[in-house]
Amino acid sequence: MKIISLVPSITETLFDFGLTADEVIGRTKFCIHPSDLVKSVEVIGGTKNLNIDKIKLLNPDLIIANKEENEKIQVEELMKDFKVWVTVIETLEDNQDFISELGNLLNKEDLALDFNQKITSVFNDVKVSEPKKVAYLIWKNPYMTVGSDTFINKILGKLDFENLFKNRTRYPEVSVEELKEADLIFLSSEPFPFQQKHIDELQRELPNKEIILVDGEAFSWFGTHLMKVGNYLKYLSLQY
Repeated sequence: MKIISLVPSITETLFDFGLTADEVIGRTKFCIHPSDLVKSVEVIGGTKNLNIDKIKLLNPDLIIANKEENEKIQVEELMKDFKVWVTVIETLEDNQDFISELGNLLNKEDLALDFNQKITSVFNDVKVSEPKKVAYLIWKNPYMTVGSDTFINKILGKLDFENLFKNRTRYPEVSVEELKEADLIFLSSEPFPFQQKHIDELQRELPNKEIILVDGEAFSWFGTHLMKVGNYLKYLSLQY
């Protein structure tokens, strides 16, 4: 089966299932894991700006997309010519189902079960010592955060962090004044590439707040990536 993946975490998951670059024939420019294998796979644009013509030339048996990551109009265009699986992953339960379904598709049910057990273990082992209100920022100019209906919010909750903006939805803009209510402020490494200089800038406006950089992949990448972030999440939770 020749598959094109339109999402980085899906690409990584396919390779974790043991597929080769002869089977994963297309990926986005943001698909970076595993680095030694993705370099051999044709790039078909970005998650939001797919090269439809190139995808048609590759003529895949299956395209795997994601409702959150890909543009509906482009996915619908691909559906006219190809079988497209649009994944919807908003919770860890959704993620478990995705891995199970992929295992069934690839005739690797036992491997899927093993992956899901490892992910369950990750979140059984990590909890903060006491709940803290967290503002998780994903963008700058304007500052943007995550609401209750996001995968990131679910991951925060599994760690017993309380999302300061849990009463909002999607990715709302927030002000510096609103951030004063947070116990912790997380600056994510993606999609905006926050760095130390951004901590310093925000710290000048919020001198009494603890502001830290966090690995965005650990909070937003679904699929098998979650079984690899246990040590990082445990380290993070132990700090607080």
